[in-house]
Amino acid sequence: MSNFVSQVAAETPNATEYIAHHLTFLTNHKPNGLLDLSVVNFDSVVISIVLALVFGGSFIIAARRATSGTPGKWQNFVELVVSFVDSQVRGIFQGDNPLIAPLALTIFCWVFLFNVMDVLPIDLLPGAAGAVGLGHLRVVPSIDLNVVFALSLTVFILIIYYSITMKGLGGFLGELSLHPFPPSGKQANIALRILCIPLNLVMELPTFIARPVSLALRLYGNMYAGEMVFVLIALLTLSSGFAALASFGGWLSIVGSVLVGLVWTAFDLFVGVLQAFIFMMLTIVYLSQASEHH
Repeated sequence: MSNFVSQVAAETPNATEYIAHHLTFLTNHKPNGLLDLSVVNFDSVVISIVLALVFGGSFIIAARRATSGTPGKWQNFVELVVSFVDSQVRGIFQGDNPLIAPLALTIFCWVFLFNVMDVLPIDLLPGAAGAVGLGHLRVVPSIDLNVVFALSLTVFILIIYYSITMKGLGGFLGELSLHPFPPSGKQANIALRILCIPLNLVMELPTFIARPVSLALRLYGNMYAGEMVFVLIALLTLSSGFAALASFGGWLSIVGSVLVGLVWTAFDLFVGVLQAFIFMMLTIVYLSQASEHH
């Protein structure tokens, strides 16, 4: 028994190696500088596509098998999700746009699937990847800045598109440059309004540009923190539990780590659902604002 414990302890990576391994993407090469568009994180790309197929395929199957009689459990679940998202869109978006509800549904379900990957045992899929020769694998796409910014920038492009479509280019630029100073109205001095344009731009542009940044970083920060906690819990089990398998205290340490992991898994799942909901709701709010005249 002592020889087995010694062998396991010797093979256990130190804390720095373990954390660095779990925070490294499966990529084509290391980034050359802060912004290197030639870098591709293959794990994020592949898992995102797989989860998109899971979401799209399962909902298509539910739609094709839908019945007006007694629905099955999966049909009930899909109808519940669709009804929930549709009610949120109807309560916020006052216009008539057939894209908003499907977009909100896609964002909510896709981001939720991204986040739910975080509750899988942290060494399960990376260990399987290592067994087939892949050195690294990060299984949560929402902890990849490329993924979260791709989602938020897509929403940002739609905000600009709908702002220009609904208000015209002049109306869109006017909202950024002619508000809030001076107050609009028939008595507004044209010369004063022109002089206030730089001040208005300084006030409005940061708020406008902050929308995709806040969307991306809110999701990224919460899920990254959740992953780090899972890494530390796993590291605690590996470093202290296996080294004390021969003692009762060692087994208590393992059981305690497992219980802490279960509690954090439940909390992280709640956070994952909440972040998907927030991302969806902010998208609806931003697109609603873009479609309204001020």
